[in-house]
Amino acid sequence: MPTHRPVIGITCYVEDVDRYPWVGQRSVVLPHRYVAQVEAAGGVAVVLPPRPDVDAPLARTVLERVDGLVVAGGADVEAGRYGAQPHPTSQAPRPDRDAWETALVRAAGEVDLPVLGICRGMQVMAVADGGALEQHLPDRVGHEAHCPSPGVYTSHHVDPVPGSLLASVVGELPLDVPTYHHQAVLASSLEGSGWVPAAWHGDGTLEAMEDPRARFRLGVQWHAEEGELADLFVALVRAAADVAALRP
Repeated sequence: MPTHRPVIGITCYVEDVDRYPWVGQRSVVLPHRYVAQVEAAGGVAVVLPPRPDVDAPLARTVLERVDGLVVAGGADVEAGRYGAQPHPTSQAPRPDRDAWETALVRAAGEVDLPVLGICRGMQVMAVADGGALEQHLPDRVGHEAHCPSPGVYTSHHVDPVPGSLLASVVGELPLDVPTYHHQAVLASSLEGSGWVPAAWHGDGTLEAMEDPRARFRLGVQWHAEEGELADLFVALVRAAADVAALRP
């Protein structure tokens, strides 16, 4: 556990929630597993809800208060952000999260703040740097292994790329990961962006990407917050602790 307890910002939803007797109460929403993983790794978790007044200066101001960032999973990124029409299976867009998280990951890149993107978070990071998404994996791979049942996490194997940052954290052997996604980053769209592949599924789906120019900038397509191993959160918190130690 790091000597400094770094502050880790986690993105989330703002939406209507029913909590008897309250109905449709506007709420900040995030699965607690994200918070639990950050805290277990030695970090202090703070939630960063999307804002209607989002812009680059505001994102930079927010990131001055945190030492690391987790871009959480969630709904599909709006297809128009990478110049595509939505697939019939695409979820309703969440423009508030798209705009806020895009501003945050770009600002984090400018100051080399440690970032971990999870599922949708990896996709946001790719699209923010000019990447594109495969909108419905079964159209290419011919199976539902990445998301077989609504509302249920399943698991499959991924193969870390030898010599990658990811492999230095989780090892180079095939890794069993919790999964729930029907979209994925189009690997060919990352060319020239600085991102490099960090893990693959056997069907050719890109399962992780990283930026070797950065202190710690990693996206994984699986739901690391649901896994029993906390290695990725520990690595993020350690990188963030280095940032915290340099602050006045």
